[in-house]
Amino acid sequence: MDLRAEIARWPVGSAAVAVLGVDGVLDRAATGADGQVYPWASVTKILTALTVLDACADGTVELDSPAGPVGSTVRHLLGHASGLPFDGPEPAAAPGSRRIYSNTGYEVLADHLADAAGGPFRDELTGRVLDRLGMTGTVLDGSPARDGAGPLEDLVVLAWELLAPRVLGPEIVGPATTLVFPGLSGVLPGFGRQVHNDWGLGCEIRADKSPHWTSPDNSPRTFGHFGQSGSFVWVDPDARLACIGLCDTPFGPWAAQAWPELSTAVLRAFS
Repeated sequence: MDLRAEIARWPVGSAAVAVLGVDGVLDRAATGADGQVYPWASVTKILTALTVLDACADGTVELDSPAGPVGSTVRHLLGHASGLPFDGPEPAAAPGSRRIYSNTGYEVLADHLADAAGGPFRDELTGRVLDRLGMTGTVLDGSPARDGAGPLEDLVVLAWELLAPRVLGPEIVGPATTLVFPGLSGVLPGFGRQVHNDWGLGCEIRADKSPHWTSPDNSPRTFGHFGQSGSFVWVDPDARLACIGLCDTPFGPWAAQAWPELSTAVLRAFS
């Protein structure tokens, strides 16, 4: 496939895309400048989740310790099951009853870890994830739910770790990508209500969602995240492939059509 031709059809100013296998990059293309930094929007949540999970591994915080609304835990917040709304402090449901995608929940998570660690969350993210993975071009300037930014090269590093954990390891990556609170329904932003709105402790899980931003050919075990800035990362463990994209144009109907088409082409070319 001609990856550059695929993204050249997108109605955006500039974009960068890469395809990875377990041994590294299989193909990449960009229509912008080398090393261009793009906003990651909600793809930032993967970084935040990995930071919190690493802190759970060393005992700084605990998955089942109370955090957020009454009855909620760190685990609930990571899995968008705390009952907190998209934005705002007042719960919209009881913990564990619905999958409500929540920026506020991830901000509460970051504050919870910062309090336990005795320092800014940004320092925890840098030390636990960015520095260890060598993501030197990525910064968090604002909300830990949506305000990360970085170049394609750093998103490549993150996607490769998700596909084949080597540095953080499967004990950290595994919980981020494994279903929690099964059976919860909820709204997948941009794609409507899903009967099974499956999620791990950080990554969305494709399962049987329809419509969806990946391809119908992606396996149900596919996991990842997309952001309203026009960013995405998916990992298909059955195909042993990952695909990532960044651009300068917000998510919209164009992306809801273009991303599944790209994903289908990637699977057919590289599986």
